[in-house]
Amino acid sequence: MTLIAINVLLDPDAATVEKAQATNARLRESYPDGFALDANHAPHITILQRFVRTADLDEVAKAVAEVLRTEQSMKWESHATGYYDLAYQNLGLVGIVIEPTQDLRRLQRRIIDAVAPFAVEKGTGEAFAPRPDGGAISQPTVDYVNNFVGPRTGMNYHPHLTVGIGTRDFVDALKAEPFEAFTVRAVSVSLYQVGDYGVAQRRLYELQRC
Repeated sequence: MTLIAINVLLDPDAATVEKAQATNARLRESYPDGFALDANHAPHITILQRFVRTADLDEVAKAVAEVLRTEQSMKWESHATGYYDLAYQNLGLVGIVIEPTQDLRRLQRRIIDAVAPFAVEKGTGEAFAPRPDGGAISQPTVDYVNNFVGPRTGMNYHPHLTVGIGTRDFVDALKAEPFEAFTVRAVSVSLYQVGDYGVAQRRLYELQRC
């Protein structure tokens, strides 16, 4: 049984992408081995990450699209409020914090339910899009998808937009800077195959334009 790690996500508006790319450029100055926000690392706001059977991808996409069809009146809009990071060795995986809304949490719950019949537990690194350098998918990335539902859903859902990797000192300084909040809007909902560090690496379906 072949599995694939998927991410149902919101594609943010151009103004948000521009801000994310500016921070990403600063992070890559501090840590050149980090990733750029590019065709293989699309800026996004995750709704759900799960392992599903590759053979079921079309059915997964149809199930999520049906949820979106009945949510068309929803305005997927929120606010960015600051930076956060996940520590890894002497580095930090940095993201922009997005304020959760009732609409986003309801949407996530409905998408979780729609994907549940196709979900598979205990996926491995083989389900992810390959790293450009051919290296192995990091175990924290695999664990993140395996443990997404529950620890990162419902009231534990904290939307964010991952912007890159930086050295510990640089990330701490970045988080200490004043942050000017801004509006984040979604322009579409897509389904991607996940890559290392949870990046949206390979677009599989555009499910709805917002």
